[in-house]
Amino acid sequence: MTAVAATTDVPQAPARPGVLRRLVSDPAAAIALGFVLATLFAALFAPWLTSVDPYENNLRATLQPPGGEYLLGTDAQGRDLVVRCLFGLRATLLIGLVSLAIGGAIGILVGFLAAFYRRLDGILMRLMDMLLSFPAILFGLAIAAIFGPGLIAVVIALSIATVPLMARIVRGAALVVMKLDYIEAARAVGMSDARLIWRHLAPNCLSPIFVFATLRFGQVVLLGSALSFLGLGAQPPTAELGAMAAEGRNFLFFAPHIAVVPSVLIFLVVLAFNVLGDALRDVLDPKLRV
Repeated sequence: MTAVAATTDVPQAPARPGVLRRLVSDPAAAIALGFVLATLFAALFAPWLTSVDPYENNLRATLQPPGGEYLLGTDAQGRDLVVRCLFGLRATLLIGLVSLAIGGAIGILVGFLAAFYRRLDGILMRLMDMLLSFPAILFGLAIAAIFGPGLIAVVIALSIATVPLMARIVRGAALVVMKLDYIEAARAVGMSDARLIWRHLAPNCLSPIFVFATLRFGQVVLLGSALSFLGLGAQPPTAELGAMAAEGRNFLFFAPHIAVVPSVLIFLVVLAFNVLGDALRDVLDPKLRV
């Protein structure tokens, strides 16, 4: 009985709350997470949230100001901006998601290869430095000149621009993990390189990958919208936030809502992902835990 009592009297270390619980405990992060989930829901279910055709012209309702029958007003073709923003948000987020998935996957592979096989490190990292020297806008111009302007050109340009950034993040995280004792132990027992990377190296690099991907997603959305604004991305009448803002340039003095509404939505999406990325970094980085 004495031993049992002594055991129960030992103070227990407080359990750390889960990632989601710590994330929502921050008011700014909770608001950002809620906004991100709401935008993802709206983009995913846009065709089911409204029965209005985003491409149907209504010349009797052109340039209507916000309020009344049209909550956010209409554009020069009389199309409801609420509906256009729903479908524009869908296209903008899809561009960001596909670009980040393709560029991130290639960058992760390059980063692991550079960290694991030191003979490849110099070659791969110098190649990444070359890619970093070209801005995404320049990639967009070059690819648009080859394939023509459109969503494919934007996705290719943003994917290429994401590769070196992701590769550097993954390489840095992998080099830290490679110095740990259990990596040497796994090599000593004859574990294959592919299994060692998949079973031990990759899982321990997930935190910086998730944080960077969240922050990068906001940047990709902004860059994709900028390319569409310049005419290199989505072409009219495709509903895309950057292209919608570009269409409203000619009406800034007497119908500013046509450009302001999609621009504000882009700003809120980028801000939400940046705040969420910063909060994830604080939660997942052991050095920042209290």
